Amino acid sequence: MKKAKKMEAYMFKNKLGKIRSGWIILLALLATMIAQLILSAPGMIIAVIIESQINPDISDEMIDQVLDGSPLSLLSQGIGMIGGIAILFLLWKFVNKKRISEMGFKKFSPDFFTGLALGAVSIVVIFLILLFTKNIEMANSIGSPHFSTYTIAYLLFFILVGFSEELTFRGYIMSTLADNGNSKTVVYIISAFIFGIAHMWNPNVAILGIVNIFLVGLLFAYMYDKTKSLWMPIGYHITWNYFQGNVFGFPVSGTTPYGLYGIDVSMGNDWLTGGSFGLEGGILATLMIACGYIVTNLYTKKRLA
Repeated sequence: MKKAKKMEAYMFKNKLGKIRSGWIILLALLATMIAQLILSAPGMIIAVIIESQINPDISDEMIDQVLDGSPLSLLSQGIGMIGGIAILFLLWKFVNKKRISEMGFKKFSPDFFTGLALGAVSIVVIFLILLFTKNIEMANSIGSPHFSTYTIAYLLFFILVGFSEELTFRGYIMSTLADNGNSKTVVYIISAFIFGIAHMWNPNVAILGIVNIFLVGLLFAYMYDKTKSLWMPIGYHITWNYFQGNVFGFPVSGTTPYGLYGIDVSMGNDWLTGGSFGLEGGILATLMIACGYIVTNLYTKKRLA
């Protein structure tokens, strides 16, 4: 009987007598996911109802498009993410019993602008390589961008995505793992692994795409660790997504793009373009992520010098 109780205690607590980080992380992921679903569901349902009234013959594919990218759908998802962040902060305070600043969400840092620049430049470089190697064709010229309500809507949306995912996968998960005595290697790999798993149900998922998302998760972890702040990975995350989908018109992890430019990748090499999954499914993204480690290392060394 005592042995069974010890086994049960060991299952939930580590050698330090703390609740195992896996259980805390699982609670946080479930709580934030439920909060996002509850808060975003009403708007998503209304969006589908409105579209079905406009078009009585609406197909399943059209419903998916409405849920994927209509302004009301984006607003609903945004509200859900804000609710998820609030739940995350509450768990950090009352379960982890720590201050928000200890999650890496400190006062504003110029590292944010470095992250923004690095994410944007990475996508611009990939775009230019694909354009000059004729792996993509543009529907409209560089001088004729197509602005729409999506241009601003998705900017706000991806800002929320950057904050939400970095607070969750780097701030909360990495800090929880580190606080429970896990090595830096374990902290990096587990946080990036969970980040990759979270994207496995995206549309048009590709194996290389998930590998690259895992690798960029490691890069974000490295940025967070080297700067001791979430600002640099948040900035990189925002422009990496936004420049892919809403500037150059590539799918973002399989989702439908609404870019300033129309891009046709059908004639290109999928290993380079990423095909229907987007740039994250291509080898050029792998190279840019590797460059991100080098730039981050040089940047942090210069900043600390």
